[in-house]
Amino acid sequence: MQNDQHNPLLQYIVNNPEAFAQNLAKIIENAGKAMAAYVEPREKGEIKPELADELTGIVKTLSQVGEYWMSDPQRAIEAQSRLWTQYIGLWNSSLKRMMGEPSTPAVQPDPRDKRFGDPEWSENQFFDFVKQLYLITSQWAEQLVVEAADLDEHTRHKADFYVKQIANALSPSNFVLTNPELLRETLESNGENLVRGMKLLAEDIEAGKGELRLRQSDPTKFKVGENLALTPGKVIAQNDVCQVIQYTPTTDTVLKRPLMIVPPWINKFYILDLNPEKSFIKWAVEQGHTVFVVSWVNPDERQAKKSFEHYMREGILETLDVIKRATGEEEVNAIGYCVGGTLLAVTLAYMAATGDERIQSATFFTTQVDFTHAGDLKVFVDEEQIEALEKRMEEKGYLDGSKMASAFNLLRSNDLIWPYMVNNYLKGREPFPFDLLFWNSDSTRMPAANHSFYLRNCYLENRLSKGEMEIAGERLDLGKVTIPVYNLATREDHIAPPESVFLGSSFFGGKVDYVLSGSGHIAGVVNPPAKKKYQYWVDGPPAGTLEDWIAKASEHPGSWWPHWDAWIRAQDDTIVKARKPGARRMKILEDAPGSYVKARS
Repeated sequence: MQNDQHNPLLQYIVNNPEAFAQNLAKIIENAGKAMAAYVEPREKGEIKPELADELTGIVKTLSQVGEYWMSDPQRAIEAQSRLWTQYIGLWNSSLKRMMGEPSTPAVQPDPRDKRFGDPEWSENQFFDFVKQLYLITSQWAEQLVVEAADLDEHTRHKADFYVKQIANALSPSNFVLTNPELLRETLESNGENLVRGMKLLAEDIEAGKGELRLRQSDPTKFKVGENLALTPGKVIAQNDVCQVIQYTPTTDTVLKRPLMIVPPWINKFYILDLNPEKSFIKWAVEQGHTVFVVSWVNPDERQAKKSFEHYMREGILETLDVIKRATGEEEVNAIGYCVGGTLLAVTLAYMAATGDERIQSATFFTTQVDFTHAGDLKVFVDEEQIEALEKRMEEKGYLDGSKMASAFNLLRSNDLIWPYMVNNYLKGREPFPFDLLFWNSDSTRMPAANHSFYLRNCYLENRLSKGEMEIAGERLDLGKVTIPVYNLATREDHIAPPESVFLGSSFFGGKVDYVLSGSGHIAGVVNPPAKKKYQYWVDGPPAGTLEDWIAKASEHPGSWWPHWDAWIRAQDDTIVKARKPGARRMKILEDAPGSYVKARS
């Protein structure tokens, strides 16, 4: 080790050439197994090729950027000159450093960029040069998209997204020979890390039945109902779309109005019940709410024709019937999370049109009802892409859960994809057991009819906020929804951006309390008070711009949960005796969390 300190180059020499050669053979063998696991289902016709269609779309989009720059020779020369000027600046600063002269880096990574945290990225001239070359080139490519004036907004959005994904994939941190940490580990272990990595790669492709099922957490360390989703309760009803769970009270008295939670069907409900310390459901029960949760089915071909209307009727409206039978109460407080909130908003507009007044207050967690500012998910939504998706869904009757999971991971690929590719397959390490990431990978399928309706009516045509959406023969108008609304957004949300939720507030006909939480789509919602993390902003009607609202809002440290509980009680704080699952002759089907949530894709 002393020699390494005097001569840093010694750490980049193979320790044992014979062992390295033996491991190289094992690497090739395991890589062959991974390739076989990938090819076999395709040869058998079990997986139909989709990559060509996806690549065609990417090339078609990026070619429009190239066409803009190449159509004007002067413009093309200026763009090339800008890049070469930066390259020359990098070369000159590198020469100065080589000769021992002080030099300023041509470009620096964002301080929040975790890819270049190893000291060798700055201290070793070779790796510093590679890092700067990459940053200069990727930033230049991204700027080309920004400055391509002739692109329509959607094409620019797609091009920007694709360029960033390509840049993320080509980062020198993702390759053994250009990542100092990986290179050191490979040479010090004589390639044993890559032997382990190729073995994990083969296992993950086999587990995905020909598709890479990237493990973000150790899947053997978690099991729903054993160390996840532990809040005591009972399943008291079920149909083809969902189970209804009623949770066991822990207080002698409860609020008169029961609480119905409508989670997204894109993910499973236990994000709100990960463990006792993080569980919103457990906390709500402890505050004296009679909590009911809709646990969506993990659909297959049997649910292919289940539409948005079916999810409204068999999900929310039938759950309201169940709550009435279980508690005797007509009036209910409702919560909708993400797309579950969009469904809740649709249902509220339908109920307003039909005179149904059972839901007396609505809380939305990171929910969009207007999709003007819907973020990077809009990249995947245009007529061409939806038609291709609908054709694929027709074959099975549903969208495989891994497809949606991959799309969500791509939104934050430098956090949710590439670190795990490097850790698992290049370092050869099992990922750390983390309940949130286990939940993230526990994906669900989506019925063809439901998903198609959602993409077309919300993301593509934005019909709900325009008052053009029709459900069950009723034209929906959010302006007729006059009940109190608690509209929670999270400041760093990449799925339901805070400005999108803010704009959505303006379409309801009653008083809307807009609340902005720190952090993102998950951590900003699942933020128990005991953790004393983040902050939230409140006060003032959601009018004008989000920036103006934030400037005038009051900031409070910690969790927004107690603020929400006080808001609920301000609507109606009547107290009654606690109700246990199975009361009023309700049949108990099974213990919470039920069987629907345990079905794996």
